[in-house]
Amino acid sequence: MLTNTKPDEKIFQKNSTTGSYWITTFGCQMNKADSERMAGTLEKMGYTRADNELNADLVLYNTCTIRDNAEQKVYSFLGKQAKRKHKTPSLKLVVAGCLAQQEGESLLRRVPELDLVMGPQHVNNLENLLGKVDLGNQVAATEENFISEDITSARRESSICGWVNIIYGCNERCSYCVVPYVRGKEQSRYPNAIKSEIQKLADANFKEVTLLGQNIDAYGRDLPGTTKEGRKENTLTDLLYYVHDVQGIRRIRFATSHPRYFSKRLIQACYELDKVCEHFHIPFQSGNDEILKQMSRGYTIKKYKNIIENIRSLMPDASITADAIVAFPGETEKQYQDTLKLITEIGFDQVNTAAYSPRPNTPAAVWSNQLSEEVKKARLQEINDLVEKTARSRNKRYINNIESVLIEGLNPKNSSQIMGRTRTNRLTFVVPKNIDFNFSLGDEIDVRINEARPFSLTGELYL
Repeated sequence: MLTNTKPDEKIFQKNSTTGSYWITTFGCQMNKADSERMAGTLEKMGYTRADNELNADLVLYNTCTIRDNAEQKVYSFLGKQAKRKHKTPSLKLVVAGCLAQQEGESLLRRVPELDLVMGPQHVNNLENLLGKVDLGNQVAATEENFISEDITSARRESSICGWVNIIYGCNERCSYCVVPYVRGKEQSRYPNAIKSEIQKLADANFKEVTLLGQNIDAYGRDLPGTTKEGRKENTLTDLLYYVHDVQGIRRIRFATSHPRYFSKRLIQACYELDKVCEHFHIPFQSGNDEILKQMSRGYTIKKYKNIIENIRSLMPDASITADAIVAFPGETEKQYQDTLKLITEIGFDQVNTAAYSPRPNTPAAVWSNQLSEEVKKARLQEINDLVEKTARSRNKRYINNIESVLIEGLNPKNSSQIMGRTRTNRLTFVVPKNIDFNFSLGDEIDVRINEARPFSLTGELYL
């Protein structure tokens, strides 16, 4: 029986069976944070983490729909689990995240073996939704839902670095992007709730937090309050000042920014606040103003360059990373070359690239000037080659530098090396000079960098 769910409806199944669970996460940092919260809920319910996806009693796919290939990967995974469920009917299959929100009940029809389809706004309601499944229902939870401050306890993948959601949803209407349709309207969390979560992380000996939002610079514009000067008081900048004094937290990051709202005041705060890391992820998407206009991005390349100049005037060695889309509908060769030119001129530390992929419910998906797959493939390969070259060149500035590295663990490919990140978010592998060197996760150590690759560094412990 198919049932829809009401957000405030409580289902309690005292005799519901649990067992082991497995979560596979696709997509962005927001999805990773959501998966940690759902894992926390499952363990609170009595589930234990499985050692293998094919042995788990409950399998949950937290999905992404920003690109078509991400969707197809999910369906491939689901096909294997659907076959497994025919042999093991007690297996619970759950699809969460953006694909679940986009497809809703149609996903249940496409994969009838599914027990639960739930959108991102229902992460906090997982326990009640599984209660309905235990009653024999096939459940779809994709209706709009207010995200309560009564946030679930996450099962953190790291014991050192923690995600902290500060704003859910997105009110932007970029012509290519499905996120506002699947993640809903912006909902900012209150500053005191955010600070309380960060304090709990500090109490648990976490050393770094990353503040998350689909459009993090929009934080607070749906919250009440203005200053005497008439300025909105609950901005991302205000939040950074507010949470900066949490004892025990050494590093603060935030993502993802939007150039339309990135302010000089925010840059000044990042410069003044010691714990805020010198790493800025600011997607530009295209290096051409006409394409940006068609994308409905709301800024020009001149404004974007001014942001980078303002950052580097205060923090010359700051790490700048970004996102870019090639082969947008109607993009000419010259417009594409403008994107390559921007990457070269700015010298990004890293750029996440993608060829345009039509998404349901977005304006650009139905435009008649779509480019061929051959053009998409060629442009994506060329831009990736440039990004790697630029990243390698940028990373050379670290050679012989002494960098502070926060230890996150051992190199999974070489256990003789310590692994961590610089304040600029460069993944760094460290070779201790002394084999008896004692360290703990969360320690900050000085490292002399002696090797730079496009996307990581290697160095020796500097004593």
